Amino acid sequence: MSTGPSGKTIRLTVAQALVRFVSVQYSVADGNRQRFIPAALGIFGHGNVAGLGQAFDQYSDDLPFVQGRNEQGLAHAAIAFAKARRRHQTLAVTASVGPGAMNLVTPAALATINRLPVLLLPGDTYATRRQGPVLQQLERPGEPEVTVNDAFRPIARFFDRITRPEQLLVSLPQAFRVLANPVETGAVVVSLPQDVQSHAFDYPVEFFEERDWIIRRPTPDVDEIAAVAALISQAKKPILIAGGGIHYSGATAELEKFSHDTGIPVAETFGGKGAIQHPDPWHLQGIGLEGTPHTNALVAEADLILHVGTRLSDFATGSQSMFDNPEVTFVSLNVTEGDGIKQGATTIVADAKKGLAALGSALGSYRVQTSWMTQVTSAMAEWSAVRVAALDPDVAFDQATLPDSDTTDAILTQGQLIGIMQETSLEGDIIIAAAGGPPGDLQKVWDATNGRHCHLEFGFSCMGYEIPAAIGVRWATPDTKTRVLSFIGDGTFVMAPTELVTACQEHLPLTIVVAENHGYQVIRRLQMWRTGSHFGNEFRYREGDSMVTEKGAGRLDGGYIDIDIVKMAEGMGAKALRPVTPSDVRQALLEARDHDGPVVIVVPTIPHANLPGSEVWWDVAPAEISDQPWVADKRNEYEAGLARQKWHG
Repeated sequence: MSTGPSGKTIRLTVAQALVRFVSVQYSVADGNRQRFIPAALGIFGHGNVAGLGQAFDQYSDDLPFVQGRNEQGLAHAAIAFAKARRRHQTLAVTASVGPGAMNLVTPAALATINRLPVLLLPGDTYATRRQGPVLQQLERPGEPEVTVNDAFRPIARFFDRITRPEQLLVSLPQAFRVLANPVETGAVVVSLPQDVQSHAFDYPVEFFEERDWIIRRPTPDVDEIAAVAALISQAKKPILIAGGGIHYSGATAELEKFSHDTGIPVAETFGGKGAIQHPDPWHLQGIGLEGTPHTNALVAEADLILHVGTRLSDFATGSQSMFDNPEVTFVSLNVTEGDGIKQGATTIVADAKKGLAALGSALGSYRVQTSWMTQVTSAMAEWSAVRVAALDPDVAFDQATLPDSDTTDAILTQGQLIGIMQETSLEGDIIIAAAGGPPGDLQKVWDATNGRHCHLEFGFSCMGYEIPAAIGVRWATPDTKTRVLSFIGDGTFVMAPTELVTACQEHLPLTIVVAENHGYQVIRRLQMWRTGSHFGNEFRYREGDSMVTEKGAGRLDGGYIDIDIVKMAEGMGAKALRPVTPSDVRQALLEARDHDGPVVIVVPTIPHANLPGSEVWWDVAPAEISDQPWVADKRNEYEAGLARQKWHG
């Protein structure tokens, strides 16, 4: 093929060319230019050590490399970094063939579902095939070109398998175009057969010149603004639902001005948590299944819903059961048309920052009726009193009042633990949660205003994200005066603690708070709600025979398993503490601020003691028939809820 304008070439392997190209890509957003991918993470195996491993070694001054313990955790760290950097930067992650590559599938799905950019570089089996079946190769009769890496195809926003060196010239610019596009971004997968990684080619030198990728802000159409403004101007009880797009657009100031000028109340999704930083009485806080009951009651009355920068999952809509006003109308503002038109909304397809400013101008002197604002203010004052009582760590809680609850040495509920973390949080601090009870409880009660940030991954609700996410957020937030805190349950810690080793290796000051409640308690709560009986969700010893005996297994109904998370954390190099009393928890959080590495704080919390419910229905169906007599009642309750489920189109 012909070379670039200069006619000059440089001979490099595929892996060397890829690393050099990645190291000179820049993102440009609002005039700020920065390295798009400032570092790479990975674990080497036979499928990438001789190709990519050699290239990362050769160009380590240009693209620093971080060694990890599990490919899934490394990719989670990269995604959290991208989220914290508002999608203007991300990291690259490499893995070997087979199991290493497949460990990237879960975070690839998480990235795409959450609209977060990440560059994944899995090794692949030989392209030449002359070796015959190789270690870890999938063999599919009739489809010899298929490898395990084809599992990425349905979940990646961009997938390419490089089988010839010159394919990089077309593939890599396309990959970065997707990474930089707020509408299309997600997991970008460049699959690299292990032999092709080491093949050499004469690449044009221009290919390795610095290149800028503009993070665009689509401008709203004047007709779309006018159509939405006309509908809002007729509304008597409007509510705005703010999603993660507010953060990615940097539109907090515009959102606050819009609601201050119009009086339209703002509720936040998981992704939109913290969208309001300077609250007024119109701040409704969390919405939906884990939102506040007072917010949800107001949403049920709303005659217009303006959803901004959200994809409206079932947690935000109560499985389409929350919008009870028969006259409710939906309007939206979203950079992605497919999200904007949900609920049959009249849609502005635009950047949230630009769109809110334009919509506010179009509304002119419009302001909600005084009666609606009075109702909103009264409801949120009532919720504030409920919240304060639920978080007060100095109110004694009697475990004996809870059914099916073994007595532990815990004296705090999870809500009270959150209360202590809240009172010790400072401006700039970031709390992270992703799965189990913590994200729902933070959505309901955490005050993510005035610089206290809340990083919730709840698009994929992925256990194991939280500790790696703390690493990624710390890289994105190098100011060590800022606390980066991951809040997790003991179930999540036991599942995926290993990136603590990476945090120690990288000297990263992190705080990991573990609520020790002996199991997957949030799913037990759901199980009790929908089936009337708990089974297989608490960490209990098996009673009687093992499951492998011919007699049949005893049930998991013994006492709580004795798991020493403090020793586990210490064994991976972290400092670990187990405070029990409120004063001890406060002291542990204080000490963690001054430590120069990760600190794991294990706090026993009372099982089955939950925050006030949201009073929202959720479509999780109990069995239609069962030999367990109590299931029928649960099915009847569920079917009664189905009557509130509506189609909005």
